Amino acid sequence: MPDFKYAKPQVLSRCILDTKDAEWKRLVKTTYLDPNGVQRTWESAEMQTRPPNSEIDRVSIVATINKSTTGPELILLKQYRPALDKVVIEIPGGLIDPGESVEQCAVRELKEETGYVGVVDRTSKILFNSYVEVDLSLAENQSPKAELEEEEFIEVFTLPLKTLFSDLKRLERDGFAIETRVVALAEGLELARTWSL
Repeated sequence: MPDFKYAKPQVLSRCILDTKDAEWKRLVKTTYLDPNGVQRTWESAEMQTRPPNSEIDRVSIVATINKSTTGPELILLKQYRPALDKVVIEIPGGLIDPGESVEQCAVRELKEETGYVGVVDRTSKILFNSYVEVDLSLAENQSPKAELEEEEFIEVFTLPLKTLFSDLKRLERDGFAIETRVVALAEGLELARTWSL
């Protein structure tokens, strides 16, 4: 297992889970007509935890800090994911609580998972991402301490945005899985740099 401050978790078994026994997700079969009028079906999974009257069930957080020596850095997590049986590099995020806005959820989840207190810079309603800036000069960000739940084992770290793509390639070679949102962000930055955008 790649370098991770927690002991290696161990998968004990895998089995098919009936939707009626699932706590977090359910399988959905959608029947629709394609552009030619042909009836088709699509299978997907959706969260069962979405609050009533909410368009979303979770928020992803692109949180940055600005270090004087390296410039802007992305706050990332190392977290073991049993479905992959790997430690995954991912951005913070979590489930939205009833009555909570996207921005409130982003600030709360960032604090819980990383210990950092941030301010939402902007929110994308397309992907339900929040972009959060963390001010390292604030007293509460000097020694951040995550408020993890009992089943959460998260290691927080940062990578410079200017070397994110190559750093992630190195982490992947080292045995980590890289979450798709992190890959998309790194590839976007690399394309922008390549094309001088």
